[in-house]
Amino acid sequence: MLQQIFGELGPWNWMVLGFLLLALEIVMPGFFLLWIGLAAIVTGAISLALWDVSWWVWQTQVIVFLVLALAAAWGGRKLMGSDKVEDSDMPLLNQRGAQLVGRMATLTEPIANGRGRVKLGDTMWRVSGPDLPVGAKVRVTAASDSELELVVEAA
Repeated sequence: MLQQIFGELGPWNWMVLGFLLLALEIVMPGFFLLWIGLAAIVTGAISLALWDVSWWVWQTQVIVFLVLALAAAWGGRKLMGSDKVEDSDMPLLNQRGAQLVGRMATLTEPIANGRGRVKLGDTMWRVSGPDLPVGAKVRVTAASDSELELVVEAA
């Protein structure tokens, strides 16, 4: 049944696919399906022009569509400027450890063998630094986001 539908539609298959992708872009916005849909419509337009050519078989059409889809997605990304990094008024947003650099705290567990704990706000943080006893005042000098650990020095 599907083969019959595709055979009867001929080059219009690509046009239908393109408009379906554009409709999906409206339902699920994100500017990605737009470019693929446009590539399908262009492939359909090429198919209309080349339908009677012997080498314009479905495999060739799929390759042309894939190349156009990749080129359209790349061009769309450049056109929309999604690779530009904008300056933020809050550069440390969602970088909780980096927000704590410079703060003073009191050790809740001693730093032994370079590791200990400190309480900042309502959170217990692992710290690394010089060996210090419980109750020592420390200053946060750096934060390791990958290990969720603060680097401290004696205050």
